[in-house]
Amino acid sequence: MSQTNSTDQAQFHIGVDGGGTGCRARIEDAEGRVLGEGAAGPAATRFGAERSIQAVRAASEAAAIDAGLPTAVLAQASAGVGLAGMDRRGVRDALLSLSHPFHSVVYASDAKVACLGAHGGHDGAIVIVGTGSVGFARVKGRELRIGGYGFPISDEGSGAELGLQAVRLTLRAHDGRTRPSPFLLEVMRRLGPDAATVVAWAEQATATDYAALAPIVLGHAEAGDPFAEEIVAEAARHVGVLIGSLVDFGAPRISLLGGLAKPLVRWLSSDVMHLLSPPEGDAVEGALLLARRGGSAPAERRRQSKATQIC
Repeated sequence: MSQTNSTDQAQFHIGVDGGGTGCRARIEDAEGRVLGEGAAGPAATRFGAERSIQAVRAASEAAAIDAGLPTAVLAQASAGVGLAGMDRRGVRDALLSLSHPFHSVVYASDAKVACLGAHGGHDGAIVIVGTGSVGFARVKGRELRIGGYGFPISDEGSGAELGLQAVRLTLRAHDGRTRPSPFLLEVMRRLGPDAATVVAWAEQATATDYAALAPIVLGHAEAGDPFAEEIVAEAARHVGVLIGSLVDFGAPRISLLGGLAKPLVRWLSSDVMHLLSPPEGDAVEGALLLARRGGSAPAERRRQSKATQIC
């Protein structure tokens, strides 16, 4: 485990958002001026805590280089790191056991940093719809997380779920259990040419692989294919349920985030649409909020926590 450097106050702040498809980092100086940004590969904890930290380090080093700084400045930076899968069993202990390159670091879930960024650190809620899906709220010191337990048992309304439903319907059409359509024929061409090939693909496919089919589903839904429309409409209903649950929790603002947020908006009911507010900032900005708070903590507190906090 890295120990706190001799300098009591961090000279830089780094915010990192690590998800299942990639990792983004942003570095700023002590006055909050953005200096550089960087990216790296997947950092979700389902790939293992060590791989997560490697991606966080790589993205942070890329941000430092983009800022024209040597990578050694990471040792002078307080970091806020949001990671997908923080609630997986054993992840927190695994992260605490690993060294990191920073002056100090605060770990949190990707949902928490996204919520902080979307509402400028104030109370509010988010629904993220990308490869996976999750709802998260912060209200008067309380937090609520709903869904997001991982594909295929959860993540309703997500890109992975869109892809899974597309594959299921494609196999039904191939068997003659439902009529084929341009949408289902395209999925078969993408994964086929026959059912055995599709099944072999599915046996190895990850959530990311299924989510890669989401643009096909959305494109055909926009074109009026009834099967694609049915899949997307069902996804929108699931997103609406997540939003309603966050409203019941007392969230004063709700933002819809993630790669599928924009294409799914038009499929939401008017009752749900009026509950949404545009985000103020992104997940990296939320991670930077954690970094600023961690960087301003007394040095003794950081030493006692071995320069690492999990919130």
